[in-house]
Amino acid sequence: MEKIMVKDGGSRLDSYLALNTSYSRSYLAKLIKDGDIVVNGKKVKASYVVLDGDEITIVSVKEKEMPLVPEDISLDIVFEDENVILINKPSGMVVHPGNGNTSHTLVNALLNYTNLSDDLVRPGNVHRIDKDTSGLILVAKNNKAHEILADDFKNKRVKRKYIALVKGVLEHYNISIDAPIGRDKNDRKKMSVTSVNSKRAVTHVKVLKRYLKYTLVECLLETGRTHQIRVHLAYIGHPIYNDGVYQRQKATSFGQFLHSSEIVFEEPITKRTYHFLAPLPKEFQDFLDTLDA
Repeated sequence: MEKIMVKDGGSRLDSYLALNTSYSRSYLAKLIKDGDIVVNGKKVKASYVVLDGDEITIVSVKEKEMPLVPEDISLDIVFEDENVILINKPSGMVVHPGNGNTSHTLVNALLNYTNLSDDLVRPGNVHRIDKDTSGLILVAKNNKAHEILADDFKNKRVKRKYIALVKGVLEHYNISIDAPIGRDKNDRKKMSVTSVNSKRAVTHVKVLKRYLKYTLVECLLETGRTHQIRVHLAYIGHPIYNDGVYQRQKATSFGQFLHSSEIVFEEPITKRTYHFLAPLPKEFQDFLDTLDA
């Protein structure tokens, strides 16, 4: 048990603790939600604004839910410094260990290569992309970088673009999809556009090229909901090609043709702005080439 007396109040509880302990903000938020951190003996929310004289008690710190074992897995490193590392993730690789995926993940590979922020739930991860989505993913190598980047993502200071191949021919060159996303009521593994227990989701879509039965599009995320691009494109009647979840046709093992192609971010410590692009995976590009034939 650890007690902290607040002397410089005025900030959120999770933010205050992130600056005054060795834990990341996301892990602290989980402890607060579970009641393992209390203020003046009472359970509060992570958004609680601490006051001078408040007594914060860290009742217990949970151990990792599963051992995170470093694995010698090849990484396509786009950029790296002492604070962050940017990876071009292949389709088929899970980002972090979880139920049913305890090894061969990006986190396992990174732990073998470098240090990561010490989030006990998802070390290094300030955002994620789906298993069968390829492309750029930014990872924090220390707690300070994690804290700043998590805030940058939350406040939309990081810009991300995706390239997707969708079924059918889009009529308009530019589309903005503003439709709330929540859990699918019939399948808890899926997300859907719904007004029930949902959050606002906005995706901006731009046509890059039209084919006879497909359209290549660029997607700009204004929000970052689970499966957002996949759900929104299926919602407007143009699901992503080869998506085994949100299209009705059988998909191959490569997964959805969705690629995290571009990212613009400010390095959290040096404050230098970086802009990176990642080419399409070979399977994606090869299929496009057949459409040109």
